[in-house]
Amino acid sequence: MADASVAVDIGGTKIAAGVVDADGTLRAHQRQPTPAGGLAELVEAVTGLARKLGDARMPVGVGFPGFIDLAGTVRSAPNLPALVGAPLQPRLEAGCGVGVTVVNDADAAAWGELCRGAGRGGGGLAMLTLGTGVGGGLVVNGRLVRGAHGAAGELGHIIIDEGGPLCGCGNHGCLEAHASGTAIARKAREAVAAGEVAAGSPLASAADLGGEVVTAAGAEGDRDALAILADAGFWLGVGVASIANAVDPPAIVVGGGAAVGAGEALLAPARRACAQRVLGAPSREPPPLRPGELGEHAGLVGAGLLTRLEAAG
Repeated sequence: MADASVAVDIGGTKIAAGVVDADGTLRAHQRQPTPAGGLAELVEAVTGLARKLGDARMPVGVGFPGFIDLAGTVRSAPNLPALVGAPLQPRLEAGCGVGVTVVNDADAAAWGELCRGAGRGGGGLAMLTLGTGVGGGLVVNGRLVRGAHGAAGELGHIIIDEGGPLCGCGNHGCLEAHASGTAIARKAREAVAAGEVAAGSPLASAADLGGEVVTAAGAEGDRDALAILADAGFWLGVGVASIANAVDPPAIVVGGGAAVGAGEALLAPARRACAQRVLGAPSREPPPLRPGELGEHAGLVGAGLLTRLEAAG
């Protein structure tokens, strides 16, 4: 087996790729836009990157933003709907001429953080990735949990507030509907519309009030932004307590752009809410809630290491 692998992280707008060494070191990292077409165009883009970055011996690991079943077929892809039903893994293997592992992008990030990041040495973790949505991944006793159909670990869609805000999945009150970057932006717009934001707040004057505006204002100490982040953090903690009660992981790692931007303004209230709700509180210590250490590269590192594991049998 080659001493390195090619890793690819497919996103709705961009594809990141790189070479991952056996120790998890990422090198030769580059990006390009995600092709606008369907399966053929995506396969061409990924195989082109694999040939450019690696050699013919290197297995290829791919993180994909959606539900991939155990046969490698796309079953759900909110940001790439044209690919639903596509046999992505078989087509990539035919194009690359080597073994290809395709997993959900948050699963890949969870494996990366376990091996090289905030979960290393613990044998397992629950991973939450906060961005446009909330992704999730579970590693239990050193094994990535994919479930009977490949759909395990959708932690963003545990329902924490029945009858709460509508989620993109069609349910109400999912963790994603309360703690994603999209949810943070929605809460801010609702607060502005209700006249609950001070006139001098950056939230009140923002031409395009997205989640990044809220996190930036919170970093500057804006009280209204911090209140919105604390609310999202509270609901994050409610969700984390449910995960802790169901899985009892050694640690829960939170990554993704929204989490990185908000930092402790989000995580501190989440820890408090979790500690109050975890089974056995207050005598039981909740699992540590840690920020991810690998940032945007977690998925690449995880995909690269996972495909080496599969190639080794």
